[in-house]
Amino acid sequence: MVDLTVLADEIAAFVLSGCCAGCDAPGTLLCDGCRAELVARPVHLETPAGMPVLAALPFRGVAARCLRRVKEDGETLLARPLGAALAEAAALVLADHPEALTVPVPTGTAAFRRRGYRVPELLMRRAGLATVRMLTQTRRTADQRELDILQRRQNVAGSMRARHARAARDVVLFDDVVTTGATLDEGARALTAAGFRVCGAVALAATPKRTESRETHHE
Repeated sequence: MVDLTVLADEIAAFVLSGCCAGCDAPGTLLCDGCRAELVARPVHLETPAGMPVLAALPFRGVAARCLRRVKEDGETLLARPLGAALAEAAALVLADHPEALTVPVPTGTAAFRRRGYRVPELLMRRAGLATVRMLTQTRRTADQRELDILQRRQNVAGSMRARHARAARDVVLFDDVVTTGATLDEGARALTAAGFRVCGAVALAATPKRTESRETHHE
């Protein structure tokens, strides 16, 4: 039986880009080999403040190319296979915190206007997760990509605010990519100040320098 969802994705991919996001093979959104590269390979790490984070994939190769096409080229169809990987990582964390609110880090206004969607929330929806917007940005921050660890922490310090909790609730934070963990720590700070208990965080991917020796692979 033909999977109509997959067929629709393939048709759209051919019309929009005509090549695999992972390897540039023609005529497909994502070839079988590259799709296999997006099977979750959980990576355990900690933020500078010691918060545990579980990333579904290392941010390299096919995963990095696919996520860049979601973020920079508007190819949101790729959020479905990426979301499947995120769902696997989220399930491992939420098994220990089944009542936790699933809270995405906020997207800057400029990025949202440029893309028309919020990447962490898009990935969470494709993973079948609720997106509970408890965090907002209080000021604009600089692009983090060229900043070192200390500069990243300074850049995001005090940049988020959380809605106050009516009752103490557990929270798991979500982001698309974790590099130093500074953004997640700022989100945790704001949530804690508002009366929440932050249990940890989940990300789709972690950059290589955070994943050198801590990958745990499913057999």
